[in-house]
Amino acid sequence: MEWTDAVAADEARKGNQYAFRVLVERHSRSIFRLAFRMTGNEQDAEDLVQETFLRAYKQLTQFDARSGFSTWLYRICSNCALDLIRARKRRNEQQPYSGDQFPLHWLDRVASPGPSPERLTQSKQITGQVEAALQRLSETERLAFVLRHYEGCDIEEIAATLGVQANAAKHSVFRAVQKLRRALEPAWGVAAR
Repeated sequence: MEWTDAVAADEARKGNQYAFRVLVERHSRSIFRLAFRMTGNEQDAEDLVQETFLRAYKQLTQFDARSGFSTWLYRICSNCALDLIRARKRRNEQQPYSGDQFPLHWLDRVASPGPSPERLTQSKQITGQVEAALQRLSETERLAFVLRHYEGCDIEEIAATLGVQANAAKHSVFRAVQKLRRALEPAWGVAAR
C-alpha cells in the first residue's frame, strides 16, 4: 500500500509501526544530508538522524499536516543539530584543524554538492558501457528496457507502444535485462542471474 506522508503519520499515531517505518525509509536520506550539512561530520549526522526520528515519533501528535511531513522533520533535525552545536560550544570542543592549523568552519568541510572529478569519470565509463550493451539489444528489447527503466512506463504502456500483448512486452523487458546483465558482468563483476 502506497501511503502519503499524512496518512502514514496518522496511522503511526494510532500505533502502526509499519507506517512509521515507511516514513523513516522515505525521509532518512534527506534528513541525513541536512544533518551532514549542519555538522560536517558523518557520525554526528547519523546520530542526528536517529535523534530526529526518535523525537518525531514521540511528538507525532504535534504534527498537524498543515505543513509537509518532510518540512516538519527538517525543523526537528535543524533543532537537534543546533542543540548539538550549542552543546559543543558550551563544552568548548575544538573544531578540527586543517594541515595549515587554521580552524575549519563546518561549511568548509561539507562535501561539494556536485560529483567529484573521479566520480564524473567513472560515471562516463559506466554510461559508455551501458550504452554499448544497449546497442547490442534488439530494437524491441532496447525500447522495452528504456521505456520501463528510464521512463518508468508500466507494462501496459510498453505493450501499447510496441503494439504487442502485455505478456510479450513483459518478456521483452525480461530478455533485455538478462542480456544486459550478461554483457555487463565482465566489466562490473556482477553475477548474471
